Amino acid sequence: MGDISTYKDAGVDIDKADAFINGIKTLVKSTYRTGVLGEIGSFGGMFHLGANRYRDPVLVSATDGVGTKLKIAILMNRHDTIGIDLVAMCANDIVTHGATPLFFLDYLAVGQLSPEIATSIIEGIANGCKQARCSLIGGETAEMPGLYQPADYDLAGFVVGVVERDQIIDGSSIAVGHRLIGLASSGLHANGYSLVRQVLLERHRYRVEDEIPELGGPLGEELLKPTRIYVETVLNLLRDFPLSGICHVTGGGLTDNVPRILPKSCQAVVHRQSWPVPPIFHLLMDKGNISEAEMLRTFNNGIGLVVAVGNEYVADVLLRLQGLNEQGYVIGEVAARKNDDPPLVYL
Repeated sequence: MGDISTYKDAGVDIDKADAFINGIKTLVKSTYRTGVLGEIGSFGGMFHLGANRYRDPVLVSATDGVGTKLKIAILMNRHDTIGIDLVAMCANDIVTHGATPLFFLDYLAVGQLSPEIATSIIEGIANGCKQARCSLIGGETAEMPGLYQPADYDLAGFVVGVVERDQIIDGSSIAVGHRLIGLASSGLHANGYSLVRQVLLERHRYRVEDEIPELGGPLGEELLKPTRIYVETVLNLLRDFPLSGICHVTGGGLTDNVPRILPKSCQAVVHRQSWPVPPIFHLLMDKGNISEAEMLRTFNNGIGLVVAVGNEYVADVLLRLQGLNEQGYVIGEVAARKNDDPPLVYL
């Protein structure tokens, strides 16, 4: 008979995981809003909808991750912002339907649990939840030696929100003549990082600590900028303006995402020179010899969210965005589409 084997011998430390969960309880509670029931550590997170507050409530859900932007966080050994990206990618999706985020759950898989790094990740998630006005009510931390290298980890997020059925935004009310207003992104957000890493880190051998004159600082700082969370802004606009469609610009850029909200009879006409494109996108295009069409289909190019609205509301929406410290640009309009026309064209 050999020595007695334990789970810890195999690389999974249950005691360390338990200590981590106990250590983040204060962080998690800091995100709680009215409706949260129970405590972290239960088998399920509970949230009381309070259905009497709604006439005809519809739950809206989304799930997403942050892709290979995780590699940048690992390279920089900085993990306190990647959780903001995680919340943003989920919460920005459901707010496009007019939904108010209610609660969020996370999934963290690691090669070897570092309580310090994991706590930093949860700090970012809690920060993002506060920005998105939702509660972090549960999650899962899985230690998976053999599947991940010791320093590697992966993240996934899940959000649930609510909207009145007659207030759902699905793009069906978009009409010819409506204008498209783009809200500025904070940078790359969390899309296209496989190409970013290939061009800048592998092909051109940049290091994350390298100062890049065009960027005005270290490359890693630019690449790690967290995704902008538009929840507060969109919910504020919806209180006073009849937005006919909302598009979250993620993988696929404007090219693939804007058509997702258009009726088949409509075409988006986007004016490429109508907004300033941040330097990071020019750097990628130049160093990677990337075509303009590929840039527009891979990255957000400075526009993180698009709202469609009747022309009579444009001036007031832009003024409201300014008051909310959002940069908004009229980037195009909706035109009639014939059978063979593409759903989006650039001018």
